[in-house]
Amino acid sequence: MLAVTGALGVDSEVGRLRVAIVHRPGAELQRLTPRNNDRLLFDGLPWVGRAQEEHDDFAGLLRSRGVEVLLLGDLLVEALNSGAARMHGISAAVDARRLGSPLAQELSAYLRTLEPAALAQVLMAGMTFAELPLAQNDSSLVRRMHQGGEFVIDPLPNLLFTRDSSFWIGPRVVITSLALSARIRESSLTDLVYAHHPRFLGVRRAFESRSAPVEGGDVLLLSPGVVAVGVGERTTPAGAEALVRSLFDDQLAHTVLAVAIGRGREQMHLDTVCTMVDTDAVVMNPDIADSLTAVTVRRSPGGLSISDEKPFVPAAAEAMGIAKLRVIDTGLDPVIAGREQWDDGNNTLALAPGVVVAYERNAQTNARLEDSGIEVLRLSASELATGRGGPRGMSCPIARDAQ
Repeated sequence: MLAVTGALGVDSEVGRLRVAIVHRPGAELQRLTPRNNDRLLFDGLPWVGRAQEEHDDFAGLLRSRGVEVLLLGDLLVEALNSGAARMHGISAAVDARRLGSPLAQELSAYLRTLEPAALAQVLMAGMTFAELPLAQNDSSLVRRMHQGGEFVIDPLPNLLFTRDSSFWIGPRVVITSLALSARIRESSLTDLVYAHHPRFLGVRRAFESRSAPVEGGDVLLLSPGVVAVGVGERTTPAGAEALVRSLFDDQLAHTVLAVAIGRGREQMHLDTVCTMVDTDAVVMNPDIADSLTAVTVRRSPGGLSISDEKPFVPAAAEAMGIAKLRVIDTGLDPVIAGREQWDDGNNTLALAPGVVVAYERNAQTNARLEDSGIEVLRLSASELATGRGGPRGMSCPIARDAQ
């Protein structure tokens, strides 16, 4: 059992990182093929062994800087010692609408017999029809008509990106609603861990509504009480508004900037556009820095007070109460800047003010960060990057020092 080591909570992007949840890639990545990788949101087929080595280096780097690293797979196994957690995970994984009632009932009954580690493996890596241990049931037309290699339970290769299915704001955790079908079930596993693992006993939730998509990669805690929410491919305007109202109701924020971002894959989340690297600095593609806009939302007696659209950088500085938000740009060469944004050069993880983890492949971005006084801890990621996510996306901070 993992020991409790201090209070949990996060009020910024850059306070010294104390505890983070990450997911070591496993058998779910081995499920990717040329026929399904697009549907499962990967741009290529990662070499799984190398991806695991790269992720081990990532976790080791965090530990070397004093971060307690919690592995999502371990948390899931430990949570599944609870009978309620087992029912939670199985009911989310077994889709009777797709499998039909006879097969769904048989599969659920089988999964209930598994030990926690084996059940966790199925919930993360999925199961094909060929792997069903059940005797052929002549009453299941679904089973008869599916090919053996098709999935009876889909794998979750994007579990690697633990930032998206939950994030913390103050002492509370937000379980998000993911936009794309390939990722929806990730939130159920995250929900299961927070609901049933002893480490999180008594942790309160924020934003319980699941009415519209909100993803953690779109949420930046610019400073205590000031939040930026990207609205684009993944987080919808309705999702952003529901989140804003919830944060205001729970007094977790006093100002939210709703930031319109592109809907292309290169800008899938706000943290692919910019991330905080110091208390007063962000890293960002210069073209985007000039064009990015936001509306500022505050609470009013009548509900919400929404400003006119303004350039994001000065609007953020005003909301944060600082004279200027420094922008460390990725260079004026549009080809290099575009390549390094695609390779998550702007998706850095701050371990402390002015100290970030970044992919080593983004040489120009890293050099410009260092020229601006930021310490860059470089991470090799030739295989991890196939899922289009950087160090920030691969981590869910659950405890930081106050900024």
